[in-house]
Amino acid sequence: MTEVFGVPLVLLLGQLLLGLINGSFYALLSLGLAVIFGMLNIINFTHGALFMMGAFLTWMLLHYLGIGYWWALLIVPVVMMGFGILIEQTFLRWIYKLDHLYGLLLTFGLVMIIEGLFVQAYGTSGQPYGIPPSLRGAVDVGFMKMPLSRAWVIVASLAICLATWFLIERTRLGSYLRAATENPTLVRAFGINVPVMITLTYGFGVALAGIAGVFAAPIQAVTPHMGSHLIIVVFAVVVIGGMGSIMGSIVTGFALGVLEGLSKTFYPEASNLVVFVIMIIVLLVKPAGLFGKEA
Repeated sequence: MTEVFGVPLVLLLGQLLLGLINGSFYALLSLGLAVIFGMLNIINFTHGALFMMGAFLTWMLLHYLGIGYWWALLIVPVVMMGFGILIEQTFLRWIYKLDHLYGLLLTFGLVMIIEGLFVQAYGTSGQPYGIPPSLRGAVDVGFMKMPLSRAWVIVASLAICLATWFLIERTRLGSYLRAATENPTLVRAFGINVPVMITLTYGFGVALAGIAGVFAAPIQAVTPHMGSHLIIVVFAVVVIGGMGSIMGSIVTGFALGVLEGLSKTFYPEASNLVVFVIMIIVLLVKPAGLFGKEA
């Protein structure tokens, strides 16, 4: 059997694929954070709780209404976008001109409220969500049989990430969004409603968290704390890639997922620390992040 540094090649490649699955969630969630920070300059600590809400909504649609996974992929992002718009209009719009710390404290408080409500309603043990019939089975990738549900998450997350990057970086709408954050007065002069654009941008970022929640429901336990366990790593991904950098979030999310998988193979004790060690090194060498721009 072929080995790499004493580790069987089959085991190594399997861990790389598992790392890609984790990287898919890192990339998708950090992308939503990057969109919100890059366009609104808000550090959105509620992102993990919104990811959890997306997973719970997916479970509720099936448990209470009998609506399956594929319809949930359409319904949940729309509902989460509406909830995000409600948050932006009710709370965030009043603190845009204040220090970043106010946004961080406000969104952290919202996390405590949202998670507390779900713990009160459903407890902490989690809710089961079965794998959809169309995603059962496995894909033969040569060295292992990869569950189809996991392969779907990797492919779909990458497609959504690249589509979002193209929308923001390569379309006229994206250019309006970027211009509105840098010079809103000039953009208003062209007849563009900047407040509405900001509101929709926040809603779009929340919709991305909702999509990640739908992807997570069949392959993770749906619990009120599933987002809080993930959000710290996702913030590290955003910092490493560069705050507000779309491509930085995508590349760094997938890359750190793979590195995490490698560390579980060669040095499992460090697997939970590797992301933060890399973050420290990057901040020492390039404080703006790998893809970020100096202020």
